[in-house]
Parts: sequence; C-alpha cells; structure tokens
Amino acid sequence: MTGELMNDIEFAADCQTRLGLDLLSGTWTGVVLWTLRTGPMRPRQLRDRIGGISHKVLNETLRRLEQNGLVTRRRYAEAPPRVEYELTGPGRGMLEPLFALSRWTERYADEVLDAQERAVSGL
Repeated sequence: MTGELMNDIEFAADCQTRLGLDLLSGTWTGVVLWTLRTGPMRPRQLRDRIGGISHKVLNETLRRLEQNGLVTRRRYAEAPPRVEYELTGPGRGMLEPLFALSRWTERYADEVLDAQERAVSGL
C-alpha cells in the first residue's frame, strides 16, 4: 500500500479491516485456504497435503471457513458419502494477502526469530 492509502485506514477495534485479520487469525486458516488454491479437495486430501493437522482441527477449520463464506462444502449422494471443499470468491480473494504475507515472511522471518530468541534468553 502507498503511504497515502495507509493514512486513510484506521485500525479501530470495530473497523472492517479487523474482519480480515480475525478471519486469518486461526492457526490453520491460512494453510487450509492456501492448500485449496488448486481446486476442490476432500478432507483426506487436505490432511495429506497439509500434514501435521488433526482430523478434528481440520474439520473445525473447514466449518469456520464455511460459516464465514470462504469455502463451500459439496456433498455427493454416493455410498460411501463424499464431501469436497472449494474456495468461494472471497476465499480466493484471501490468497492475495496470504501471498503478500508469504513474501513478508521470506524477507523478515530470520529477524523475527532472532528477536524471539533474544527475548526468551533475556538478552
């Protein structure tokens, strides 16, 4: 953002910008959204691609994303039942800030981790 644009944004507790921050605040939210960027997936596919996420936490995250309109859940009338999740328009729109955050992390992660280490060691 340009400096001029940043001056027009207020980060008060009730501003709309907080909505985006709140939506991305979940530990696995960004990871699930980023993994769904390639197209619809079944929960097992998501778990396999993500790694390190429990079945329960994935289901909770998907439910929260669906309730916020970022993913859709499609249930197929098959035996056994099949369910797929896919990004909605707003969900795809979240990929842009996630990509920007990724670039920021690539640039500053070492500095942040060094600061955290100094804080823990009391230096």
